[in-house]
Amino acid sequence: MNLDRPRVRIAIVAPSMRILGGQAVQADRLMRGWDGDPDVAARFVPTNPIAGGVLSSAFRVRYLRTVLTQMIFWPLLVREIFRAHVVHAFSASYSSFVMSTLPAIVVARLIGRPVIVHYHSGEAPDHLSRSRLARAVLGRLTDANVVPSPFLQDVFESFGLPAQTIANTVDTDRFAFVERETRPPDLLSTRNLEPHYHVACTLRAFQLVRRRYPSATLTIVGSGSQEAELRRLADVLALDHVTFTGRVPADDIRDFYARAGVYVQTPDIDNMPLSVLEAFATGCPVVSTRVGGVPALVTDGHTGLLAEPGDPSAVADRIVQLLDNPALARRIASAARAEVGRYTWPAVRESWLALYRKLADGGEAPVRLPA
Repeated sequence: MNLDRPRVRIAIVAPSMRILGGQAVQADRLMRGWDGDPDVAARFVPTNPIAGGVLSSAFRVRYLRTVLTQMIFWPLLVREIFRAHVVHAFSASYSSFVMSTLPAIVVARLIGRPVIVHYHSGEAPDHLSRSRLARAVLGRLTDANVVPSPFLQDVFESFGLPAQTIANTVDTDRFAFVERETRPPDLLSTRNLEPHYHVACTLRAFQLVRRRYPSATLTIVGSGSQEAELRRLADVLALDHVTFTGRVPADDIRDFYARAGVYVQTPDIDNMPLSVLEAFATGCPVVSTRVGGVPALVTDGHTGLLAEPGDPSAVADRIVQLLDNPALARRIASAARAEVGRYTWPAVRESWLALYRKLADGGEAPVRLPA
């Protein structure tokens, strides 16, 4: 810490853990990382503020919920951005970009604060090709664009948009390594049940795995718009060894990794999935489809096994390969564990601090409001 320099005050604008997903988890880890830090004071601005009391029932009505959320969100933004040196706004694609990220950029610009857009979505190629607004905002109104993977940095640069990579982090205290004497034929998926994660492919691959390992199980942790459809598919495929847990609190997910033999994900679109880092950290070998930023995270045959998207047979072959060969599974789990060091908070802290300092030094001093 430089004792001659004040702490940089950051407003982190992101979904709260009420909506469990990659952005919320990473924002929570940033807040935990900066908690008590001598160089940075971070305050959190939820993009999904929840009103209590009489208003709580109104949040069940779709459009009224949107209006009320914005009515609460904008005043929070103004208050916290006035306090800050730098605004750190998380971003996804499509309507989320317009409803959550764009307001933070607008308020930051009106108040005169530098703003970082921290873009996470694997849907970036489609979003940026379709949205002239997003391209204009990210090219002209932000002071820095940060992405968690070289894949997304390449996507941004293909549209002429500047970006730098700062990796996602995994909490290795919470997701501690578990040594497995044997490799149970118990499969785990922790992706949200949305179309682009293609959990149906995981189910079909599991049906094929059962032919080799009749006692195999599959636990699907998560919720989403396709839950009912996926439950019906499991029934149609006669998969009586599948458990749908629904949404699980973040603090409890680690136990599922610790019990699993193989982690499986089969998305058609992806960026840098936190679930893979969590599996790495806990010693659960990964089988994934080869999409988006996944190959930059999972080295095929070294830190995991990859299959082509939309091919349940290929996915099943990779799973069986691990179950048939415990030595391979242990070797992959060990290599993945070694890789996790690149994604811990100490490994990325200095990159964030350097960026915050750079922007704060070039911006205005914050308005002094009472804490």
